Amino acid sequence: MGRHNREGRGADQLGYKYQVNYQPNWLRLVKVTRTLDSGRQSTKTLFRNPTHHRREEPSEKVRTRIVSPGQGLDMEVVVSDPHGSVYRVQVTCMVPTADGYSEKVVYTLEDSVPPASRG
Repeated sequence: MGRHNREGRGADQLGYKYQVNYQPNWLRLVKVTRTLDSGRQSTKTLFRNPTHHRREEPSEKVRTRIVSPGQGLDMEVVVSDPHGSVYRVQVTCMVPTADGYSEKVVYTLEDSVPPASRG
């Protein structure tokens, strides 16, 4: 049976807005890491799943889509994880900058939405 994805939103260190399409039983959070003009690396939580406990086990294939129209970014990550062993996925993208160059931006997707406690 197919799982219904949810929609979330967030903004990064530079104020770029994002839409996150995610499976609520797997994705706990998305972080964005980039190098600032000062040369320092900055990591910010872009999105956190508001669900505190999963209602079902995650499916064997997990999809997460991240879109940032302001950066021209539209990517989807599909993870095949039949044994539920994947905890973190990192994707490095080259995104255009305002001055016509590109920069590396790292998106980290983390699992660990705990199962509902049984009472």
